Amino acid sequence: MAKFRRNRINDAVKEELAQIIRDTKDPRIADAFVSITGAEVSGDLKFAKIFFSVMAGDKNEVLKGLKSASGFFRSELARRLNLRQTPQLTFEYDGSAEYGANISRILGTLDIQPIDDEESDDDEA
Repeated sequence: MAKFRRNRINDAVKEELAQIIRDTKDPRIADAFVSITGAEVSGDLKFAKIFFSVMAGDKNEVLKGLKSASGFFRSELARRLNLRQTPQLTFEYDGSAEYGANISRILGTLDIQPIDDEESDDDEA
């Protein structure tokens, strides 16, 4: 039961923080197309690890912007979510989208010929 509740809190934090970041006016964050890919809230709700990805811009500058605005994000989360305790936010870059794009690019460069079913049937006979 507790794990189910924590998953709901993780999803709620992720969704609300994504909305808050969209409304942020800091150019380091607003110009970089930041997306929140996940949130992990600790069991005691004191800490939350927020995973983000960046479509454009420098991830280090975005991280600096997110860290400097973390107090604002935390106060907005407290206002929007009805939690006993609002977690302290830490941000980590999530490179999985970049990794997936790289794998897709590599697979796109391969020259693989499709196997014809008719040829393989003739070989067996």
